[in-house]
Amino acid sequence: MELLALLLIVLLSLGGGLLIQRWPGHRPAAPAYPQRAPFLGGGTPDTHAWSRYHIRYYPMALLLIAFEMEMMFMYPWAVVYVEQGMKAVMEMGMFLAILGVGLLYGWREGVFKWQ
Repeated sequence: MELLALLLIVLLSLGGGLLIQRWPGHRPAAPAYPQRAPFLGGGTPDTHAWSRYHIRYYPMALLLIAFEMEMMFMYPWAVVYVEQGMKAVMEMGMFLAILGVGLLYGWREGVFKWQ
């Protein structure tokens, strides 16, 4: 019963928001470029925001995520290792082998060479 009441409240809130948006007196401002441009100290941007970032940062970010995932799984693994024994060692070995393949791929792509 509580779930039904919550669902009814959500639907009424959504419907009310849509009705207010469509209200005849409520008109959003006409979209214009100066309103959509990012604030840049009063100047207009020279380039698009995505063009400033070089692609070489993405493989580095992927390697960072791989090492962070490794640490995230190794801390609880230490507790499980005490209970499971050799099975946990083999599972962590497979996990580290997969991360090692990712590390070798990054090395081959030249992620560790800063230019």
